[in-house]
Amino acid sequence: MTYIVEFKNVSTVGLESSPVAEALAGLRANEARYFMNKYKHEFTVVPADESQETLDYVNRILKEERDIEFAAKPLETARFQVENIQFAYVFYEDGLGINVMYTVDDPKKRAVGFKLSEGMEVPKELEGKFKFARQKSKLAGTIRGSFFVIKGQY
Repeated sequence: MTYIVEFKNVSTVGLESSPVAEALAGLRANEARYFMNKYKHEFTVVPADESQETLDYVNRILKEERDIEFAAKPLETARFQVENIQFAYVFYEDGLGINVMYTVDDPKKRAVGFKLSEGMEVPKELEGKFKFARQKSKLAGTIRGSFFVIKGQY
């Protein structure tokens, strides 16, 4: 079942099994607010068990680009295109949010972003591989984030 993420009334719907559900819900709402403000796009998520194609796409990029495979359980995904950019998101039970930004007409603007919900540890799969910057959010508290540029074609 799809769910339109609200950022005015943050809800943990779909994220209840996460030990950092409130912070993860804030992180998800932060993304929803960004897309509404920048693109007038409603951020809609789907349970991970109903979106294998999106999971496969994100997992393939992670594996082929950086040999990363996450042990955490994926809870939700989102996949859409605004303007000339395709986006794919995966929200994990441990509090991790991953997004793939893939411009269809500019190979220089393609990247994978990692965002850590407040209260979660850096996943062992990312330890020592990335430096994380901090960002304050009214919805999500302190978000730690990092990214890498995608070199291949997907």
